[in-house]
Amino acid sequence: MRLKAAFIFCLLAGLAISVSGLAQEGHPLTGTWYGDWGVGTAGNRNHLTMELNWDGKDVKGLVNPGPDSYPLKVCTLDSSKWTVHMEADAKDRRGQTIHYVIDGKVDKNTMTGSWNHDNRKGDFKITKK
Repeated sequence: MRLKAAFIFCLLAGLAISVSGLAQEGHPLTGTWYGDWGVGTAGNRNHLTMELNWDGKDVKGLVNPGPDSYPLKVCTLDSSKWTVHMEADAKDRRGQTIHYVIDGKVDKNTMTGSWNHDNRKGDFKITKK
């Protein structure tokens, strides 16, 4: 009888540890994402880093953390299709505001999609590390 009780205890303890480990994984967008964006050709690409964080209600984000960073104004995830919509305002070299609209698709730890502002558009690919 003691052996059976010990077995059941160990089984339940292992199950509790497994479930708690899964619960701590967090929101699928939370993390640091690295990649590039640009207009098609390899010579026309720019490095991109994004920090995304689920705050319990919304996804908040920062593009290219550092002195020239800018926050995401909008970041939504449609988990039924695993699509992401983001918007951000950045400053160009003249100090003019550029409004970016970004739409992506998440597949495991990779997000690919398109971006546009004014009459310019291109693509991006980032990977969660």
